[in-house]
Amino acid sequence: MLTAPPSNVSTPATGVLLPPHPLLGDYYTDEAGRLAQVRRWFDASAGNYDWVNTFMSFGSGVYYRTDALRRLGLGPGERLLDCGSGTGVIAAIAQGIVGATGLVVALDPSSGMLAQARSRGVLNLVPGRAERLPFADASFDRLTMGYALRHVADLGATFREYRRVLAPGGSLLLLEITRPRSRFGCAALRLYMRTLVPLVTRWFRHSRDTAALMRYYWDTIEHCVPPETILAALRAAGFEQVQRQAQLGVFSEYTALRPQQDQTDKSLEMEQQ
Repeated sequence: MLTAPPSNVSTPATGVLLPPHPLLGDYYTDEAGRLAQVRRWFDASAGNYDWVNTFMSFGSGVYYRTDALRRLGLGPGERLLDCGSGTGVIAAIAQGIVGATGLVVALDPSSGMLAQARSRGVLNLVPGRAERLPFADASFDRLTMGYALRHVADLGATFREYRRVLAPGGSLLLLEITRPRSRFGCAALRLYMRTLVPLVTRWFRHSRDTAALMRYYWDTIEHCVPPETILAALRAAGFEQVQRQAQLGVFSEYTALRPQQDQTDKSLEMEQQ
């Protein structure tokens, strides 16, 4: 059975598990089952994923991601980590912006997705999960995640890792699809994403796994914690200037900065004086 999302919004404390949505019992029964099932779906669907996303976004996905990176302020010579990179759409765009003097790393737990990113021309590919990033502190100037936040296990742990690997003053960009607040809007989007998209996928791509992934994709949107909880989790992880911009009431852009000087750094300086 699918469980309704929590209605309360609170600031999460460090060490308290904060999943982006409850366990969805129609697909798995525990966290280990979720990890295994989602990875299997993504591996099996990697070859169809770009086709489905192009259909689902009416071909606007690359333009929208490019515009979001420009608005973030990404420039030549910068270092960017793209978490949950999937087929590497954001990473490939970012490579063209940062140029030869910059660095873009695409991280994803799915070997199938990373293979697709490699075929797209993404140069630096790292298998891994957002909750435990295999990078040193302050390794990147920018960090992005496109439509993958709903697939992490713990928002708090993920955001703390994001702050850790960002250099002081570094910025974060999270792109997500948010459930519409109106009943009509939610019903319309549910019909499109949970019924029409999987049906077209089965017709044209002949893939049950990809169709199932698209149904699951909607269910994670419908049962995701509200934007206020995500914003609170970012602040609790130590980010500042935390904001959300909504496009068409559905596409959420979360932005935040790692402070130039963290509170922990200030405490150490006071102890040394």
